Amino acid sequence: MTATLPPAPATPDDLFAYLDRLGLAHETVSHPPLYTVEESRALRGQIPGGHTKNLFVKDKKSRLFLLVALEDAQIDLKRVHEAIGGQGRVSFGSGELLEEVWGVKPGSVTPFGAINDAEGRVTVVLEAGLMAHARLNFHPLVNTQTTGLAAADLVRFLEATGHAPRIVAFAQAAQS
Repeated sequence: MTATLPPAPATPDDLFAYLDRLGLAHETVSHPPLYTVEESRALRGQIPGGHTKNLFVKDKKSRLFLLVALEDAQIDLKRVHEAIGGQGRVSFGSGELLEEVWGVKPGSVTPFGAINDAEGRVTVVLEAGLMAHARLNFHPLVNTQTTGLAAADLVRFLEATGHAPRIVAFAQAAQS
């Protein structure tokens, strides 16, 4: 099922309306601004499901990727390009590029930014281990809320925005 995308950059309310039009159940919790995984752990309370980190990167050919993994996954940025189909090592995309293409500010990186990338410039890569969780949590375009939805519904959302994700094992589980 597809639904018409709102004008970019979308607001959280635009995102929620889009998820509703797609028939995707979601739940959102408001909280103080969170900029890092560490801050998220301290303030998220008992929000169920997998919690994530999202890395906006580009390869040597300036191809853009969003890497989505569990919050404690270890990602080797010197080698991740081999797993995701990048050309040469990846580096972080600038904050300006993130806002231009994905419609979010640094600290609010989320796969929901796909709603703003009508040109399909970003390839979304979901870490295979992430998809073992029934529910996943992301910022809904701003870092003052967390939105949870089913992992399968994340894929449906991405497909509806023209960003059929690659599901690849590109990270190592955290060492205990």
